Amino acid sequence: MDWEWLVEFLKGMLKPVAATVVVLLAVLLSYFQKLGLAGEMVYSILRAFVQLSVIGFVLQFIFNQQNSGWILLAYLFMVSVAGYTAGQRAKHVPRGKYVAGASILAGTAVTMLLLVLLKVFPFTPRYIIPVAGMMVGNAMTVTGVTMKRLRDDIKIQMGLVETALALGATPRQATLQQVKRALVISLSPVLDNAKTVGLISLPGAMTGLIMGGASPIEAIQLQIVVMNMLIGASTVSSIMSTYICWPAFFTKAYQLETTVFTSD
Repeated sequence: MDWEWLVEFLKGMLKPVAATVVVLLAVLLSYFQKLGLAGEMVYSILRAFVQLSVIGFVLQFIFNQQNSGWILLAYLFMVSVAGYTAGQRAKHVPRGKYVAGASILAGTAVTMLLLVLLKVFPFTPRYIIPVAGMMVGNAMTVTGVTMKRLRDDIKIQMGLVETALALGATPRQATLQQVKRALVISLSPVLDNAKTVGLISLPGAMTGLIMGGASPIEAIQLQIVVMNMLIGASTVSSIMSTYICWPAFFTKAYQLETTVFTSD
């Protein structure tokens, strides 16, 4: 059996292993400050090593197949994990994992379809999987925050919502302000990042291209595309999540579902 690939892999891991020195520094600081995070730090970095190593081999396999079926399979896997994670954040939202998964799927699929139709990216594993990963990860964070914030705001202002319902407002009308607030809070970090991109820090995609030998101009052009798609996917996903999750907050008689808001 040819083991050259393993030798090359182990040689390539020398620098990542050397970089764990900064993690050891963080572990020591956590230990001496009695933060109780030392074990979690070690576990996190070991898990990251394993996960990234495995996904590296998986991506290498997919890239060599040149089959669109593998693209869809990888994309759906990312959406499933993202939906589960976002649903965990909004654990008090009924069927939160399914709501988050459907919202992330809708937002990222629409954005990806437009990018492919406009020929911004070719429909190949080497382009679509990394791009989809960035969009799904961003949409996951925004969707989880949106759902949690919406439920929490309605719980805090139950009196106002019930008054609006009593005066004849529909559930959507009664929670309009809470929906707007949840969307603004969840999308603000994405917009702030777009406003300061390149001024405070160089984003990952741009940095990777420059370190890989691409010209800064080419890296900037790609980063502009990335920022546009992140804003688009995050906005669609977060808005979609409010439309899917808020009906679960009300009964068929247009009254607040108190069981959703009694748990902490």
